[in-house]
Amino acid sequence: MSFKSTLFAAAAAAALSFAIPAFAGDIMVQDPYARTSTMMSKSGAAFMVLMNHGAEDDRLVSASSDVAQRVELHTHKEDANGVMQMLEVKEGFPVPAGGMHALARGGDHVMFMGLNRTLAQGDIVTLTLTFEKAGDMTIEVPVDLERKPMGGMTMQHGQMKKN
Repeated sequence: MSFKSTLFAAAAAAALSFAIPAFAGDIMVQDPYARTSTMMSKSGAAFMVLMNHGAEDDRLVSASSDVAQRVELHTHKEDANGVMQMLEVKEGFPVPAGGMHALARGGDHVMFMGLNRTLAQGDIVTLTLTFEKAGDMTIEVPVDLERKPMGGMTMQHGQMKKN
């Protein structure tokens, strides 16, 4: 690889890590990323922080992408036996006025089911989020298979530590 190619690849990677937040109405999407659990997975997920800078509550009601046959809003819930289940959230996710709603691993997320292609590190997924009041917002979501849960933070003996 030439120096010029290496420099371009490094600049592209840096640009992804400092992506500009996307806006629709008063809603801002910050730090989106997508991932699969393995390279052979037929499903994946997207995570991000939804911020509402407006004076009215809003709600993420659906999502769509050509990367998968179905895209749904999901969450994890513990059943009566202590087993975690992933469930569709048909009513969507509230984004309170002046507040935020985090879509994070182990919690609420956008689920890609029946992937049409493999998601590799550095790929970009085009995702359209539909809000009850703000309407549609199309964002470019980088695939990050290396990111640790909680943005690189882990809990160890009651203390947060940077990975």
